Amino acid sequence: MPPLPREFYARPGLDVAAELLGKYLVRRRGDTLLAGRIVETEAYVGPDDQASHARRGPTPRAAIMFGPPGVAYVYLIYGMHHCLNVVCDREGFPAAILLRALEPDAGVRMKTDGPGKLCAALDITLADNGVDLVTGDLWIEERGGPRPRLVTTPRIGVDYAGPEWAARPWRFVDADSRGLSRRLPRP
Repeated sequence: MPPLPREFYARPGLDVAAELLGKYLVRRRGDTLLAGRIVETEAYVGPDDQASHARRGPTPRAAIMFGPPGVAYVYLIYGMHHCLNVVCDREGFPAAILLRALEPDAGVRMKTDGPGKLCAALDITLADNGVDLVTGDLWIEERGGPRPRLVTTPRIGVDYAGPEWAARPWRFVDADSRGLSRRLPRP
Protein backbone atom coordinates (compact mmCIF):
# COMPACT_ATOMS: atom_id res chain seq x y z
CA MET A 1 0.00 0.00 0.00
CA PRO A 2 1.24 3.53 -0.66
CA PRO A 3 2.09 5.92 2.18
CA LEU A 4 -0.57 8.37 3.24
CA PRO A 5 -0.25 11.58 1.19
CA ARG A 6 1.06 14.79 2.70
CA GLU A 7 -2.47 16.24 2.50
CA PHE A 8 -3.55 13.75 5.18
CA TYR A 9 -1.13 15.36 7.64
CA ALA A 10 -1.77 18.95 6.52
CA ARG A 11 -4.94 19.20 8.63
CA PRO A 12 -5.81 20.12 12.22
CA GLY A 13 -3.98 17.94 14.73
CA LEU A 14 -7.05 16.65 16.54
CA ASP A 15 -8.49 15.40 13.23
CA VAL A 16 -5.22 13.69 12.30
CA ALA A 17 -4.89 12.12 15.77
CA ALA A 18 -8.35 10.53 15.53
CA GLU A 19 -7.95 9.41 11.92
CA LEU A 20 -4.57 7.75 12.49
CA LEU A 21 -6.37 5.03 14.47
CA GLY A 22 -6.65 1.90 12.35
CA LYS A 23 -3.85 2.95 9.99
CA TYR A 24 -0.59 0.98 9.84
CA LEU A 25 2.85 2.23 10.79
CA VAL A 26 5.36 0.51 8.51
CA ARG A 27 9.15 0.36 8.68
CA ARG A 28 11.42 -1.02 5.95
CA ARG A 29 14.75 -2.47 7.09
CA GLY A 30 16.50 -3.89 4.03
CA ASP A 31 14.20 -6.62 2.68
CA THR A 32 12.21 -6.76 5.93
CA LEU A 33 8.99 -4.92 6.65
CA LEU A 34 7.90 -4.28 10.21
CA ALA A 35 4.34 -3.05 10.78
CA GLY A 36 1.67 -2.48 13.35
CA ARG A 37 -1.90 -1.17 13.46
CA ILE A 38 -2.15 2.18 15.27
CA VAL A 39 -4.52 1.87 18.24
CA GLU A 40 -3.57 4.85 20.41
CA THR A 41 -2.45 8.42 19.69
CA GLU A 42 -2.06 11.63 21.66
CA ALA A 43 -2.28 15.17 20.26
CA TYR A 44 -0.03 18.14 21.08
CA VAL A 45 -1.46 21.18 19.35
CA GLY A 46 -0.35 24.78 19.13
CA PRO A 47 2.13 27.06 20.85
CA ASP A 48 -0.17 27.54 23.86
CA ASP A 49 -0.42 23.81 24.67
CA GLN A 50 1.51 23.65 27.94
CA ALA A 51 2.09 19.90 27.53
CA SER A 52 3.76 20.40 24.13
CA HIS A 53 7.48 20.68 23.47
CA ALA A 54 6.56 23.70 21.31
CA ARG A 55 5.33 25.75 24.27
CA ARG A 56 8.68 27.57 24.44
CA GLY A 57 8.82 28.23 20.71
CA PRO A 58 10.99 26.66 18.02
CA THR A 59 13.82 25.52 20.32
CA PRO A 60 16.43 23.17 18.82
CA ARG A 61 14.40 20.19 20.08
CA ALA A 62 10.94 21.45 19.05
CA ALA A 63 11.77 23.30 15.80
CA ILE A 64 10.68 20.30 13.73
CA MET A 65 7.13 20.71 15.09
CA PHE A 66 6.96 24.08 13.30
CA GLY A 67 8.02 22.55 9.99
CA PRO A 68 6.13 20.89 7.18
CA PRO A 69 3.50 18.23 7.91
CA GLY A 70 4.16 14.55 7.26
CA VAL A 71 7.55 14.42 8.98
CA ALA A 72 8.65 12.23 11.90
CA TYR A 73 9.51 13.97 15.17
CA VAL A 74 11.51 11.53 17.29
CA TYR A 75 12.86 12.38 20.72
CA LEU A 76 14.28 10.59 23.73
CA ILE A 77 12.55 10.50 27.14
CA TYR A 78 14.17 9.50 30.42
CA GLY A 79 17.43 9.26 28.48
CA MET A 80 16.49 5.83 27.12
CA HIS A 81 13.11 5.58 25.35
CA HIS A 82 12.43 6.92 21.88
CA CYS A 83 9.03 8.42 21.06
CA LEU A 84 7.64 8.86 17.54
CA ASN A 85 5.41 11.81 16.69
CA VAL A 86 3.86 12.77 13.38
CA VAL A 87 4.09 16.48 12.53
CA CYS A 88 0.78 17.80 11.21
CA ASP A 89 -1.28 20.91 10.51
CA ARG A 90 0.41 23.73 8.57
CA GLU A 91 4.01 24.86 8.41
CA GLY A 92 4.72 27.45 11.11
CA PHE A 93 2.01 26.12 13.48
CA PRO A 94 3.37 23.51 15.90
CA ALA A 95 1.35 20.33 16.08
CA ALA A 96 2.43 16.72 16.45
CA ILE A 97 0.71 13.44 17.21
CA LEU A 98 2.45 10.97 19.51
CA LEU A 99 1.96 7.35 18.47
CA ARG A 100 1.36 5.65 21.83
CA ALA A 101 0.53 2.04 20.89
CA LEU A 102 0.26 -0.43 18.03
CA GLU A 103 -1.15 -3.90 17.57
CA PRO A 104 1.83 -5.82 16.12
CA ASP A 105 1.63 -7.11 12.56
CA ALA A 106 4.26 -8.13 10.00
CA GLY A 107 7.66 -8.95 11.44
CA VAL A 108 7.05 -7.40 14.87
CA ARG A 109 7.95 -9.78 17.70
CA MET A 110 8.14 -7.33 20.62
CA LYS A 111 5.45 -5.60 22.66
CA THR A 112 4.17 -2.33 21.21
CA ASP A 113 1.84 -1.18 24.00
CA GLY A 114 3.64 2.07 24.75
CA PRO A 115 5.49 4.78 22.81
CA GLY A 116 8.96 3.55 23.80
CA LYS A 117 8.06 -0.09 23.15
CA LEU A 118 6.69 0.58 19.67
CA CYS A 119 9.84 2.50 18.74
CA ALA A 120 12.04 -0.35 20.01
CA ALA A 121 9.96 -2.93 18.13
CA LEU A 122 10.22 -1.02 14.83
CA ASP A 123 13.83 0.11 15.40
CA ILE A 124 12.90 3.81 15.46
CA THR A 125 15.66 5.99 16.90
CA LEU A 126 16.85 9.61 16.90
CA ALA A 127 18.31 8.88 13.45
CA ASP A 128 14.68 8.91 12.23
CA ASN A 129 14.01 12.44 13.48
CA GLY A 130 13.01 14.47 10.43
CA VAL A 131 12.32 11.47 8.17
CA ASP A 132 9.69 12.24 5.54
CA LEU A 133 6.76 9.89 6.21
CA VAL A 134 5.58 10.28 2.61
CA THR A 135 8.84 9.31 0.85
CA GLY A 136 11.05 7.60 3.47
CA ASP A 137 11.55 4.06 4.78
CA LEU A 138 9.14 4.79 7.64
CA TRP A 139 5.54 5.54 6.69
CA ILE A 140 1.87 5.20 7.57
CA GLU A 141 -0.59 3.52 5.22
CA GLU A 142 -4.28 2.76 4.95
CA ARG A 143 -5.12 -0.94 4.63
CA GLY A 144 -8.88 -0.70 4.88
CA GLY A 145 -10.98 -2.62 7.34
CA PRO A 146 -13.58 -1.47 9.85
CA ARG A 147 -13.14 1.88 11.55
CA PRO A 148 -11.98 1.62 15.16
CA ARG A 149 -14.41 2.41 17.96
CA LEU A 150 -12.96 5.79 18.93
CA VAL A 151 -12.83 6.92 22.56
CA THR A 152 -11.02 9.98 23.88
CA THR A 153 -9.41 10.38 27.31
CA PRO A 154 -7.08 12.89 28.95
CA ARG A 155 -3.46 12.63 27.87
CA ILE A 156 -1.08 10.52 29.94
CA GLY A 157 1.79 11.85 32.05
CA VAL A 158 1.30 15.56 31.44
CA ASP A 159 0.30 16.73 34.91
CA TYR A 160 3.22 19.21 34.78
CA ALA A 161 1.18 21.20 32.23
CA GLY A 162 -1.45 22.12 34.82
CA PRO A 163 -5.01 20.85 35.20
CA GLU A 164 -6.44 22.76 32.23
CA TRP A 165 -4.02 21.11 29.80
CA ALA A 166 -3.67 17.73 31.49
CA ALA A 167 -7.44 17.17 31.42
CA ARG A 168 -7.89 17.84 27.71
CA PRO A 169 -9.34 14.74 26.02
CA TRP A 170 -6.57 14.59 23.43
CA ARG A 171 -5.68 10.92 23.78
CA PHE A 172 -7.43 8.87 21.10
CA VAL A 173 -7.83 5.11 21.44
CA ASP A 174 -9.41 2.18 19.68
CA ALA A 175 -11.69 1.11 22.54
CA ASP A 176 -11.76 -2.49 21.31
CA SER A 177 -7.99 -2.93 21.27
CA ARG A 178 -6.12 -4.98 23.86
CA GLY A 179 -2.86 -3.30 22.85
CA LEU A 180 -3.27 0.07 24.59
CA SER A 181 -0.55 1.58 26.74
CA ARG A 182 -3.08 2.08 29.51
CA ARG A 183 -6.44 0.36 29.78
CA LEU A 184 -9.64 2.34 29.61
CA PRO A 185 -11.65 2.67 32.82
CA ARG A 186 -14.55 0.28 33.05
CA PRO A 187 -17.97 1.91 32.58
